Amino acid sequence: MPVYRRADLSRTIKLVVALCLTAVSTGVFAREFRAADTQNEDYPTVQALGYMGSLVSERSGGRHQIKVFHSRQLGEEKETLEQTRVGAIDLNRTNVALIGTMVPSMNVLAMPFLFRSIEHLQKVLDGPIGSELLNSFEPYGFVGLAFYDSGARSIYNSVRPIRSIDDLKGMRLRVQQSEQMSATIRALGAEPVELPYGQVLTGLSTKLIDGAENNWPSFVTTDHYKFAGFYTLTEHTMSPEVLVMSQKAWSSLTPQDQKIFREAALRSSRFMREKWRDLEEHSRKQAEDAGVRIITDIDRKPFEAAMAGIYAKAQRDPAMAGLIERIRKVE
Repeated sequence: MPVYRRADLSRTIKLVVALCLTAVSTGVFAREFRAADTQNEDYPTVQALGYMGSLVSERSGGRHQIKVFHSRQLGEEKETLEQTRVGAIDLNRTNVALIGTMVPSMNVLAMPFLFRSIEHLQKVLDGPIGSELLNSFEPYGFVGLAFYDSGARSIYNSVRPIRSIDDLKGMRLRVQQSEQMSATIRALGAEPVELPYGQVLTGLSTKLIDGAENNWPSFVTTDHYKFAGFYTLTEHTMSPEVLVMSQKAWSSLTPQDQKIFREAALRSSRFMREKWRDLEEHSRKQAEDAGVRIITDIDRKPFEAAMAGIYAKAQRDPAMAGLIERIRKVE
């Protein structure tokens, strides 16, 4: 049986400690990060998370992987956001209207009739304002990585065509679990019903609700169009999706790996934008082919005028008022 000298043991211990410190400093420890998305496997946001995962794996030399849990496998959005904030989930794709209940600056992106077009929205998100908004997450337990497109949200229902604001009176419409979205629908004369995304189909099929509001892909991929035959192009909000990371997961990364994650997220945003355009066109055609009546001849001015109280409340906050003004000035 070999006998080791004290000097040999000391050198061995020092070598092991040095190797461990090197591993920590260079970030060679592998880790699998969990990402949550409530949409189905083929949805552009889920595909974008998968694309981001492949970039992270490639650029980290296989040390880091992202496992995407789609189709509400980790829960509804509100639940997964709470889990992300405490670090139980590492990455989360959500809509700004919902996370606005936790990160107040996000509410500006869900303001009704704020954006003149999708192109206007993209210029805002791709410019200095978008960067500032992503940087506003950290005090609330998140790190903002990228925005994803979500198109324009419009009202659909099973009762009647909506051509004027009066047609909405008394109608029960599902909204996101957001005070601002409830206030928006209430200002239009309808009754908002806050429901998790996964419960909307049941609400429509059982007549618990008369309708809801969302974009074309969400309307079709969830089968809502089978129970709501009237789709009115109100396009009242263009609230985007946002990809966030928990502070806990972010702080576990080295600066080099943080750069890899941030760059991969931004590339996934551009990847998602192309996928989104295709799905949006396909979804509208699928709804039309199924017999959904699309109402385009609406008088939008009364809808916009009804938002005066929403804006008056928001603009009591000088920071919010300033953001709204800056967004309107973007050309």
